[in-house]
Amino acid sequence: MTPSEPSSAPAWDRIEAFLLAHDADRIPHPGGTLLAHLHRVADLLADWGCDPAVRAAGLCHAAYGTDGFDHALLGLDRRGALADLVGPRAEALVHLYASCDRAVVYPRLGVDEPVVFRDRFTGADHTPPEADLRAFLALTVANELDVLAHNADLAARYGPGLYELFARARALLPPAARRACGDLLGRHTTAPEDRN
Repeated sequence: MTPSEPSSAPAWDRIEAFLLAHDADRIPHPGGTLLAHLHRVADLLADWGCDPAVRAAGLCHAAYGTDGFDHALLGLDRRGALADLVGPRAEALVHLYASCDRAVVYPRLGVDEPVVFRDRFTGADHTPPEADLRAFLALTVANELDVLAHNADLAARYGPGLYELFARARALLPPAARRACGDLLGRHTTAPEDRN
């Protein structure tokens, strides 16, 4: 990924080098490797008009592992190093994404306001600002859509629940992400009028 960005944008070449140094190109993932997945997620976020910090978070969203992908590229004690690489906002989004206890948080999305997050690393609850919640949801949708697009078994198993989740949280999603959910996950619902 080498998009044309203003000088304040993340150093995409350095991020790529970091991912390669941590073997992201050797870790299997639906659709090939973790590195290929990370690029596709960042590209989706770019297509949806997300800002460079959110896109950088998308490119590094698995750095600390996730609730659905336990293979961390670096430990939480290295958060400062990642912040130096991608910027403090992008690193904070990577941490928010990685720390999400999905079993607790997902049922709250689109239902509770404000949404209280449970940190799976510490067990602590906190309420992220709306901008962070929106970025978290964009990352979540981009990640899940890419995984399901590359694994039919996972799509059949998790598509209906993800469609319901993203439909509930649609007001917090970029319009292009809402359309992408309808396009990929709409077949998992009996309510086609809800696809847009």
